[in-house]
Amino acid sequence: MNAPEKTFIPVPQEDVAWLGTGPVPAKPYYDPDFWELEREAVFMRNWIVAGHVCELPENGSFIRREFEFANASILFVRAKDGVVRGFHNVCTHRGTQLVDEAQGKSSTFSCRYHMWTFGGDGALLSAPDFDSFDLSKKDCALKQVSVDVCAGLIFVNFAKDPEPLREWLNGLDEKLESMPVAKAETFSEYTYEIDANWKLTYDNFQENYHLRFIHTRSGEAAFAPENPFGYPSAYGFHGVHRTQTIWSNPQAKPKPTQAVAYGKAAVGAMADDILTSPTGREYLALFPSFFILGSPLQNFSHVVYPISATKSRGVIRLYWVSEDRNASERFAREHITQVAREVHSEDRAVISAGQKGLNSGALDVIHFQTQEALCRHLFNGVRDAVDAYQREKSA
Repeated sequence: MNAPEKTFIPVPQEDVAWLGTGPVPAKPYYDPDFWELEREAVFMRNWIVAGHVCELPENGSFIRREFEFANASILFVRAKDGVVRGFHNVCTHRGTQLVDEAQGKSSTFSCRYHMWTFGGDGALLSAPDFDSFDLSKKDCALKQVSVDVCAGLIFVNFAKDPEPLREWLNGLDEKLESMPVAKAETFSEYTYEIDANWKLTYDNFQENYHLRFIHTRSGEAAFAPENPFGYPSAYGFHGVHRTQTIWSNPQAKPKPTQAVAYGKAAVGAMADDILTSPTGREYLALFPSFFILGSPLQNFSHVVYPISATKSRGVIRLYWVSEDRNASERFAREHITQVAREVHSEDRAVISAGQKGLNSGALDVIHFQTQEALCRHLFNGVRDAVDAYQREKSA
């Protein structure tokens, strides 16, 4: 006889009271001056997820990424030695951008303006009439940024001497590497731009307080009599990073098309030997604005890139361990991606409405309850980083 399911107990207030219980100021969610501090203190000093190594499958492969918060265009290149490096997409002669393509393969990069040509390792290989310059080629290499890889994810850091990535991850590197993303060979992606502060946008996706109001139809699987609001079963805090264990209703019955899609996806996950992934319900949130779910059927990541104080871009990916093996697997992946996209379309309208309200300046403070503990933890991390940056500047 099967043992009965344990009674669900939501995370109690006393477990997260150390984060604080009072209101927090509303201004950091729309004020341009605070955004400028935040840009310098947070985004220019932390590791930011930029892509995945499956986008650079061969030596000579490259991808270009735009980072508005750094006013930078970065080329991520797998050079002849197989190492992934990052360079500013800027010719060191007169500053012209080298590459317009989003991705491609090339052993060299030539500036269309005066044909200065650089190798995949960033070195200046040739420049017309170079003898006319009082320069050394080694001093004209492409300007490099710090890049590292964990679990297949490519991270970039704009600081001059950043903390090593593994130390910055504060123990979460092992969890990341146990997720299907570490083996991924391909992914499905969709992006969006939203008129909302990056924190307001990101917060929506790290709390379940809104599920029963915004996702009454699409979130059916998250609700059950023992957990009627779909709250997580646990939170974890790892320095500036955080985790939660997502709860799902074991008795939920998917719609017929969903059942077929998830069944086909399960067959693929079994073939990829990830069906029993130990991180299946784990949600890892990396400071400042990236999170990933460990589900073997929906290894889902979301990163929010700030564009301004009140505008953001989200990049959502579902990573797959292998390329499609057949039409059934293609159907399953397309369907799972579309379901995720539909759920997020329900979120974006209410996020924008929240930003419009905050932009009015009508509120001096906003409030977080127990089930918004991760939102408060993010706010605290940003506040502490800004405070430290201000002290450093004043000193």
